[in-house]
Amino acid sequence: PGGAAAAPLPEEDCMKLNPSFVGIALSSLLAIDLWASKRLGVCAGEGSAWGSARPLMKVIEVSGHGIPWLLGTFYGLCQSDSSAAREVLLNLLFALLLDLVMVAVVKGLVKRPRPTHNKMDMFVTISVDKYSFPSGHATRAALVCRFVLRHLVLAVPLRVLVVLWALIVSISRVMLGRHNMTDVLFGLLLGYALYGVVEHCWLSPATAPALFALW
Repeated sequence: PGGAAAAPLPEEDCMKLNPSFVGIALSSLLAIDLWASKRLGVCAGEGSAWGSARPLMKVIEVSGHGIPWLLGTFYGLCQSDSSAAREVLLNLLFALLLDLVMVAVVKGLVKRPRPTHNKMDMFVTISVDKYSFPSGHATRAALVCRFVLRHLVLAVPLRVLVVLWALIVSISRVMLGRHNMTDVLFGLLLGYALYGVVEHCWLSPATAPALFALW
């Protein structure tokens, strides 16, 4: 009958004319992140605003790469004749491996593509390196920075240099166009948190005698 009320449409057929505030906020933040990251990618190519500084930025990129850190730590571990130094180096090796695994897992889950202005000429990449979130360099920089400041006795100027290195490596990721700002910020937070895991699982002759027997 004409006066009968129409049956309500199923929820999935209804147009959502009022998207949630959270959805709008996240979309806006993502748009700002992409816009600002592109503006800050001043070394993304030779023709960019600071293109002449790109070679220097790439040297900084290598300084935060996982392979030099892994090889250097392993070499130091093999050459060390001090039990205390071997303990520190073994835990640094554990930290670096944990960092690689966690970054690879998160990148594989999130699968955020690299910025469109990125030039794929990175130093030694693996399959998940086609993804952007999080920045492995930023994660490693934060992790190594905390580790070095906690376990190496350094003069104040050297401690400042370590912190500056971590910041410069992180900033260079956006300047080179490798990452968006949120990739770097999350990477720094993840690296900071991973150091806590390393400290909690600290390897010593008492907790991991088999490992120390190898050295």
